[in-house]
Amino acid sequence: MKQVTLKDKTFKVSIPEERIQRVIIEIANRINEDYKGEDTPLFISILNGAFMFTADIFKHINFNCEVSFLKFSSYEGTATTGKVKQLIGINEEIKDRKVIVLEDIVDTGITLEQILEQLKSFEPANVKIATLLFKPDAYKKDLKIDYIGLEVPNEFIVGYGLDYDGLGRNLVDIYTLSE
Repeated sequence: MKQVTLKDKTFKVSIPEERIQRVIIEIANRINEDYKGEDTPLFISILNGAFMFTADIFKHINFNCEVSFLKFSSYEGTATTGKVKQLIGINEEIKDRKVIVLEDIVDTGITLEQILEQLKSFEPANVKIATLLFKPDAYKKDLKIDYIGLEVPNEFIVGYGLDYDGLGRNLVDIYTLSE
């Protein structure tokens, strides 16, 4: 589909599935190289948006690892609220473990900052960040992002795990809001 309508908004394809999958393989290859010979790092997937990214990247990880999930919320409709709510937390032991956070998108960095603050209290050996999408024009923090798939404009997007009021996560392409 070149265009989709979700509720009252129309979106057009901006990143096709084939490009998304190529980028995922590139990120996975870099992680595989960086973690070669490591003892069971823990991937932490940020729900809901990163569930597809997590599933697809895991198909290309070639070392023993575990996965857990955190759920945060900071969006209402098409805008960030600026406030981050944690909805589901960590259940695994992460003290002295290497952790890789999987994010669907980093825009302002507010959610990422909250995630990193919470993870520090568990005393991991280190934490690296992998994001499929990064909005450099929206980014307001000074946090290192270790693996960036694609830089995208500061526009509202849906698909491939990203949603508009809960809709569109199942789309295999990524779509940009049409005005």
